Amino acid sequence: MIAYNTKDWLKYIFFFHKSDTIRKLFPLIITISLLTWGVAYIELEYLRLTETSNLRNLNIMHTLLSVVISMLLVFRTNTAYERWWEARKLWGSLVNNSRNLAIKLHAILHEDDAHNRSFIGQCIGLYASALATHLHSEASRLELDEYEHPELASLDEQKHIPNQIAAILFNRINKLYKEGKITGDQLIILNGELLSFAEICGACERIKNTPIPLSYSAFLKKFIFIYSLALPFSLVFSLGYLAIPVVAFIFYVLTSLELIAEEIEDPFGADENDLPTHKIAANIKKQVAEIL
Repeated sequence: MIAYNTKDWLKYIFFFHKSDTIRKLFPLIITISLLTWGVAYIELEYLRLTETSNLRNLNIMHTLLSVVISMLLVFRTNTAYERWWEARKLWGSLVNNSRNLAIKLHAILHEDDAHNRSFIGQCIGLYASALATHLHSEASRLELDEYEHPELASLDEQKHIPNQIAAILFNRINKLYKEGKITGDQLIILNGELLSFAEICGACERIKNTPIPLSYSAFLKKFIFIYSLALPFSLVFSLGYLAIPVVAFIFYVLTSLELIAEEIEDPFGADENDLPTHKIAANIKKQVAEIL
């Protein structure tokens, strides 16, 4: 276990250039490095400024603004992570409610009622897959050809598919109640799980359709860039040309935090850090089929 963790640490430390953040930020890092070199050259070689220059006092501004930028980044990352974690909890609830519904129906339905068991099992599994596809940021299509029941194979993909599946599932449960295969008390027991599907879908749509205000994100990006751009004017006096890698590293750290927050604030995308909703849906489908 220790060897594995060491290997993992070494991979992230020495192969950081393969990460998404460094690839996305590389042009900006090169730009800020060139700007720092230009400032250092002008101050040291052309103007030959001394330690008594007023530009040296810019570090006072950086000291004051560092508290502000830290608070802004903490708020930004915490807000983004809360959205990601809430989405994960919602999908955890979907897993549990799908299992509970399957377990209850397994006990309620007759063992020989293979048709209803198969239909309901496919409905529950398809709902999770449809919700994952519905929430996905990239265009994707739900494969319906594999389902043997006509009601599921003929869903209208131009409409809200999760709602269609939830309605079909509720109609089938209501039909079983009218046929006397489910009692009134049992229908009440099943009602909580049936309602939870629509509630989970609505909560996930709220996260997806309510992004962080653009003005806030744009302001933070400008703040980070201006803050990093002003760093060389004071650091060159104490570090000389070493200010180039120092400013580049500070810029990388600050912008990476903003980039990570921007990535995880939409947890239903296709990025590496987004939720594996399709994998979770596949597990739900498999487990429900095993139960029923």
